[in-house]
Amino acid sequence: MEYPSRFSAMPDYAFPRLRALLDAHAPGGDPIAMSLGEPQHAPPGFIAEILAKNVADYRRYPPNEGTKGLRSAAAAWATKRYGLPDGLLDPDKHILSLNGSREGLFYSCIALSAEEKNGKTPAVLTPNPFYPCYSAAALASGAEPIYAPATPENGFLPDFAELPAEILDRTTVAYMCSPSNPQGAVASLDYWKRLLDLAERHDFRVFADECYAELYRDAPPPGVLQAAAEIGADMERVVAFHSLSKRSNLAGLRSGFLVAGAETMIRLRRLRAYAGAPSPIPVQMAAEACWRDERHVEDNRALYAEKYALADEILGDMPGYRPPEAGFFVWLEVGDGEAAALKLWRDAGVRSLPGGYFSREARADLGGGDPGKAFLRLALVAPKAEVARGLGIVKDVLKEGWIPSATTP
Repeated sequence: MEYPSRFSAMPDYAFPRLRALLDAHAPGGDPIAMSLGEPQHAPPGFIAEILAKNVADYRRYPPNEGTKGLRSAAAAWATKRYGLPDGLLDPDKHILSLNGSREGLFYSCIALSAEEKNGKTPAVLTPNPFYPCYSAAALASGAEPIYAPATPENGFLPDFAELPAEILDRTTVAYMCSPSNPQGAVASLDYWKRLLDLAERHDFRVFADECYAELYRDAPPPGVLQAAAEIGADMERVVAFHSLSKRSNLAGLRSGFLVAGAETMIRLRRLRAYAGAPSPIPVQMAAEACWRDERHVEDNRALYAEKYALADEILGDMPGYRPPEAGFFVWLEVGDGEAAALKLWRDAGVRSLPGGYFSREARADLGGGDPGKAFLRLALVAPKAEVARGLGIVKDVLKEGWIPSATTP
């Protein structure tokens, strides 16, 4: 029996790889989970009541595009958050409810990336390192994933304009994540504007993954919709993705939404009608309430601000530490991420994630090398005391001057 070859070169997903690396070894201390980006703060208190009040609606098929209330709440939130002109976003034309933003990030590429462009295999651009869904979506749509380095030298923000013209001219989609996973870097408004200009010149769409947009230190990160509105960009060039997973500590609710141009939305809704899995109506009603409430978001952000301060205090004098601008990860340069992750687990029970599990070996003409291999991703999601304990152990185990390598025992 034959299987599709287009996925055969993909490595195992990050967490099965992590289990293969660590689970044959006993932890060297009480285990501390810092690998999974799963929020541990309390979700909004009003969620349970809404779900219970509407439990009878679990017997109904939910509307594929989302309830009117949810789409209206999402449009109102995005308009206020990004300072958009009133009426720019029509809930009936520009908003699609998602069963978690990953669903949209995956299916949108299949729906919108053409089978060929300029007579050639299409290219889908992604930062490197990146959220693994992007490359799977590119392959599923028949495109070639192009991994653009996001390194300390460029502030962990890929410069897609530096890619060869041959690639840009056959590009159909460019994924961009800001604040970025895993590095916590924030794209400026000028960055978004330059990317939209590049998309216009080379005729591709920008997929803006903004799931961490509400977790930040000081100023709210600008977004692609804000940039598009300011320069009058064609809305058909933009698809923006948002989620309640991080904003509201509701990863298990599986709820997000996307914003797209009216013509683009027709294509997205058509495919989703065949293959999508809309959220249950009670979930959509709970999500609507979340998008209409800012108090719980502010409280959540304050808790992460305390953890940013902890990371700065504990790791600030480590040579590989860079303070995250946003999100809830520390992207720590350690020399060899796998070796460091194994040492932390075997010596002290800290479970971290090697950065190379989010990256690929770059093409030679894009500089070569693996821009994630030297890093560890540490999630700041546990309660404050646990985060402090974990970061302290990381500093103690990975002492200054101890730079692991692939051959470190």
